[in-house]
Amino acid sequence: MGTEVGSVAELWRFPVKSMGGERLEEAELTERGLLGDRGYALIDVNTGKVVSAKSTGLFPNVLSCGASFLAAPQLGQELPPVRISFPDGTSVTSDSRHIDGALSSCLEREVTLARVAPDDFTIDQYHPDVENLDPEGHRDTVVEQKLGSALFSAVGLQSPVPEGAFFDLFPVSVMTTSTLTRLRELVPASTIDPRRFRMNVIVATEEASFLENDWVGRALGLGRGRLGVALPDPRCVMTTLAQDGLSEDTDVLRALARHNRIQVGDIGQFPCAGVYAVVEATGPVQTGATVTVD
Repeated sequence: MGTEVGSVAELWRFPVKSMGGERLEEAELTERGLLGDRGYALIDVNTGKVVSAKSTGLFPNVLSCGASFLAAPQLGQELPPVRISFPDGTSVTSDSRHIDGALSSCLEREVTLARVAPDDFTIDQYHPDVENLDPEGHRDTVVEQKLGSALFSAVGLQSPVPEGAFFDLFPVSVMTTSTLTRLRELVPASTIDPRRFRMNVIVATEEASFLENDWVGRALGLGRGRLGVALPDPRCVMTTLAQDGLSEDTDVLRALARHNRIQVGDIGQFPCAGVYAVVEATGPVQTGATVTVD
């Protein structure tokens, strides 16, 4: 049965990659993660790359957009359309013939909304000027980065996410309130909000620590669902960016670089917060569900 470590405090789904998401009371845990998560993304028409808020120079407004499904996604059915809300208060639905024009106007760059990632899933990622952020030493520069199944194919490994999915590395991300509490101790002047980290599951725990570091390689029970914890979650510029109600803040990332820079697989040491996981047992997950580790 495992050891009880807490309960599900928050569930988050992000219908469009790099846009604001939906906080849920219940979600369906599938082999592809939470049903509907990262179901859509934008493609830069000029480059063919996936649009990401990590490309801060080209797409500074994308994280200020919000996305929500018009109806709840259902197992075995096509994903329903989404409503995308813009910073100026206007919105457009994904089934509108004006969708690409409206998105391009907001982002001031020609983009198109897609349901399937390109075979060569690539983004432009900005590495801020933070010491010990990247094992290769990138600072204050933009690096072309493969993600998803394209990344695993490039390094000759089996991908934990299917071809065409818009996940960066793994289908589910998990963080504890212990990590959030520890960060509030380390950077009391910063606003430590779960939205900075874009996790699927926030687990309510008690102590102030980077508790989930110890979960790597173990199984996590979420009610009827079950996850296999694969890797610590390396953090990047996303944690620093301004979004609704949150100001730009690099101190969060600097604190992780100083206090929780740990080894991630065989690729080096990164500032981490939370963990990545694969789905071992599917089923509905509700807030308040008991979380166990074994």
